[in-house]
Amino acid sequence: MSHNPVRPWRNIDRRKSRQIMVGSVPVGGDAPISVQTMTNTVTTDIKGTIAQVQAAAEAGADIVRVSVPDQDSSRALKEIVRESPVPIVADIHFHYKRGIEAAEAGAACLRINPGNIGSEERVREVIKAARDHNCSMRIGVNAGSLEKHLLEKYGEPCPEAMVESGLDHIKILEDNDFLDFKISVKASDVFLSAAAYQALSEATDAPLHLGITEAGGLMSGTIKSAIGLGNLLWMGIGDTIRVSLSADPVEEVKVGYDILKSLGLRHRGVNIISCPSCARQGFDVIKTVEALEERLEHIKTPMSLSIIGCVVNGPGEALMTDVGFTGGGAGSGMVYLAGKASHKMNNDQMIDHIVEQVEKKAAELDAAEARAAEAAE
Repeated sequence: MSHNPVRPWRNIDRRKSRQIMVGSVPVGGDAPISVQTMTNTVTTDIKGTIAQVQAAAEAGADIVRVSVPDQDSSRALKEIVRESPVPIVADIHFHYKRGIEAAEAGAACLRINPGNIGSEERVREVIKAARDHNCSMRIGVNAGSLEKHLLEKYGEPCPEAMVESGLDHIKILEDNDFLDFKISVKASDVFLSAAAYQALSEATDAPLHLGITEAGGLMSGTIKSAIGLGNLLWMGIGDTIRVSLSADPVEEVKVGYDILKSLGLRHRGVNIISCPSCARQGFDVIKTVEALEERLEHIKTPMSLSIIGCVVNGPGEALMTDVGFTGGGAGSGMVYLAGKASHKMNNDQMIDHIVEQVEKKAAELDAAEARAAEAAE
């Protein structure tokens, strides 16, 4: 909400972590919480993978991960990195040579578990390749693939086992003087994930990559992720996030931003505040919001829009948004600009008019930001 003052009771005190770079994207420290996704194409389908990376980037992804399971994928990765508008993380499991090849191919980060790629010598080779090619790492602990000795020690996946696994992997990197890493401790169970992240946040100053792994389909996975990630972010834990859905990666990015927007941690595009509608509505709220979501997808400027069906809550919500529309009677409603009642508009012209007003406001905000940046130089 661009015209509103900051409210201190909405502030989140983020955990202090050290900062690393994933390509051009800072992660940790005072950097904005970055949003990630992962391609689900076959990596050797270079054209299809690049198209998916570009679509995710257009939706706002800061970082995109690509699986590199074999040598052909390593070869494909080089072209994918070259064509990508955002840093690429190479997802590596077991084969240390894939890690070396990915670093050489230009990956900005390796998602790897140092403990499962072989001997200490092999680990050192991967670390050397990462260092030589300015490549960071993510230690990726997963409840579903914990080391056998930890399962024997603890009896089952639990927060203590996940944190111990993470700290063991951290020690391998630190013993080799490699500190450019972040770490995740993911589980499909919300409680397990949250407890592991809370404990890990106190045991290391490394940046934390948040995720609820294998969260499910678009609806159920979104809810699960919003609960798990939302609670951690609310506590100030988390430096970069990936929402794992059995869905289009673009949807993961959208959900990630919606979670961050709901906590005031990151803003991108139009935040639509709308009522669920009832018999009082002066127009079809649900169809209107569906149409506006589609027609305003191209707006990247952070701003707010309220679409309320009647005058019970409409004027109050409009006071807090950049653009608003409140249903009235006789086929028309009131348009609000910067929180103030501006003019009436017929319902049948309302959608086109709101799109026009939002685009106009976005242009004004962009121009103001450009002037401020120019003045600061």
